[in-house]
Amino acid sequence: MFADTEPVTGPPAVLEADLQDPALYVNRELSWLEFNRRVLAQARDPGVPLLERLRFLTICSTNLDEFFEVRVAGLKQKSAYGVTRTGPDGLSAEEQLARISDVAHDLVAEQYRILNQELLPALAEEGIVVIKRNLWNKAQRSWVRAYFQEQVLPVLSPVGLDPSHPFPRLLNKNLNFIVSVEGSDAYGRNSRIAIVQVPRCLPRLISLPKGIGGRPQAFVLLSSVMHAHIADIFPGMRISGCHQFRITRNSDLWVDPEEVDDLLNALKGELPSRRYGDAVRLEVADNCPREKVDFLLRRFKLSEDELYRVNGPVNLHRMAALIPAVDRPDLKYGPFLPRTPDRLAQGANILEAIRQGDIFLHHPFESFQPIVELVRQASTDPDVLAIKQTMYRSSDDSPLVAALEEAARRGKEVTVVVELRARFDEAANIEKATRLQEAGANVVYGVVGYKTHAKMLLIVRREAQGLRRYVHLGTGNYHDGTARLYTDVGYLTCHPDVGADVHKLFLALTGLGESPALVRLLDAPFNLRAALIDKIRREAEAAREGRPSGITARMNSLSEETVIAALYEASKAGVPIRLLVRGISRLRPGVPGVSESIEVWSAVGRFLEHSRVWHFHAGGAEELWCSSADWMFRNLHRRVEVAWPVTDPALKQRIKAECLDGYFEDDCQTWVMQPDGSFRQNEPEPDTLRTSQQERLMEGVGS
Repeated sequence: MFADTEPVTGPPAVLEADLQDPALYVNRELSWLEFNRRVLAQARDPGVPLLERLRFLTICSTNLDEFFEVRVAGLKQKSAYGVTRTGPDGLSAEEQLARISDVAHDLVAEQYRILNQELLPALAEEGIVVIKRNLWNKAQRSWVRAYFQEQVLPVLSPVGLDPSHPFPRLLNKNLNFIVSVEGSDAYGRNSRIAIVQVPRCLPRLISLPKGIGGRPQAFVLLSSVMHAHIADIFPGMRISGCHQFRITRNSDLWVDPEEVDDLLNALKGELPSRRYGDAVRLEVADNCPREKVDFLLRRFKLSEDELYRVNGPVNLHRMAALIPAVDRPDLKYGPFLPRTPDRLAQGANILEAIRQGDIFLHHPFESFQPIVELVRQASTDPDVLAIKQTMYRSSDDSPLVAALEEAARRGKEVTVVVELRARFDEAANIEKATRLQEAGANVVYGVVGYKTHAKMLLIVRREAQGLRRYVHLGTGNYHDGTARLYTDVGYLTCHPDVGADVHKLFLALTGLGESPALVRLLDAPFNLRAALIDKIRREAEAAREGRPSGITARMNSLSEETVIAALYEASKAGVPIRLLVRGISRLRPGVPGVSESIEVWSAVGRFLEHSRVWHFHAGGAEELWCSSADWMFRNLHRRVEVAWPVTDPALKQRIKAECLDGYFEDDCQTWVMQPDGSFRQNEPEPDTLRTSQQERLMEGVGS
């Protein structure tokens, strides 16, 4: 049974078998918005705990913010510069912006409908209220006024617009008020319009003291507090209007690889500009008068399509503060403690455990702590000579960084390839790189023009038989926080060929030379895409010859045109193909004569699906690969990525069952893509037990 979502586009016209036909390719940006619709569906799902539904709502809002900051901003630049080249779907930048506007406006309207009509009423039934200012009683008004005078007013700096006070520079995504002011002040000024920027140091959600809120847990929004006392900011003036608004700006960073000698300092110089890039979206309260809206649109050079009127707080993602503020475990996901394999239990010698055989870790169902412990043990092991690691994202107070610092201080050869351009983590990665350098580590920033996205850890140890290399490869980041929230796989081995390949990759990243000749691993941007297409074509050839074939793969996104074309050819040959794609899919499944044997599923649940695992029938050899790379152009052409085979039969069977097959049995948190680009949610048949793969893995099923 299915629950429908809105289509990304209308049903495609009758499709020709020409694999260059734009109708065969879903637009990337519209597919991403469709993913966000699936996230938003979690906020509507009564089977999700109430406060977690609110979390999904705010995740949807945050996702949209980043979408506008990067993707929409990029399209606006292409349109402004007259770039006419289109993607495989054939849509120009202008056409994409128009369609994005339609879908995004629907999504935003649905966000506020869910907030106002479903979540806030349901929270009120549980004794949790966010009280609007027109509903404050006398005691509440008195407390709020005192709070405003003591905590808010002292840090405000209103700007009345006049020749000596031009329109202020507004921070990206900051809460602001446009205020209509009448009368003349002590200096005889009559500017009529003022702008109040709300400092980010102020909490957007304020808890009322017990006994004043009238309910077990009561809150007010900072926007309500300021609106109620806006006249206090302009003493002696008459306020005829006050409306909140927010500007979203282009936040992508650009560095010319041909002009940069020092990437770290170049990015340091670019980071401040992120707050003040070109405007791409205006959000404003839905009761803001037309003339004020037009004034803001003109000021920021935005069109009507880029205006979003909202019925609620313009900074909707700030509602996430309610979740930790409310002490109601019954309205949140229950506690979950990841398992630790017996071989890696507390006190175990991790290097010795790896020598006993390859180890597979499935996060977050299994703990990330053994990876932290591995680096800690290596940092103090007198026989460990060198530690090399890539770092794309890590936590603010990363125990891995601390262990690497300790290793460097102890005189070990520590090399860390820090990706400074990990979007929105640039400042944090600069800080970590500086710390590691100060500790004596050798820090490099990868290859300019190619983000280092591969997740690799190499430990070199002197042993009786000579030097041995220990390796960890992962699909996720070396981030102990997201390892509790994202599904990812990690692989530990001391196989000599794998160690030699990883060693070659680090040499290529830190030094100079030809692309490394690898024995076991595949790497981008060199041989990964070609090898992937060869494997798909091998399955197609088997199907044409009447032999068994099959492809099952999971990834975050599928958009690389030549890979999609190869999958279409394989489907035309009769290869059964099952794809689990969390986010973007430009491939259209189920198109007659082109993709009839392809299924595209998506899973959205408590944990963010982040693993990349590929299985090929391979003439009965059952090849299984894990990778840091999605099947996207940027991953296969413009990033340093790695894929590795799993050869141990037991581990191969386990990974296939946990990461692939089990999700195609899920009838709770999976969605099936339709030929028009929309998704339908799987639902349990009547009177049958529901199956959630994430829940099964939390219970230890299959591991």
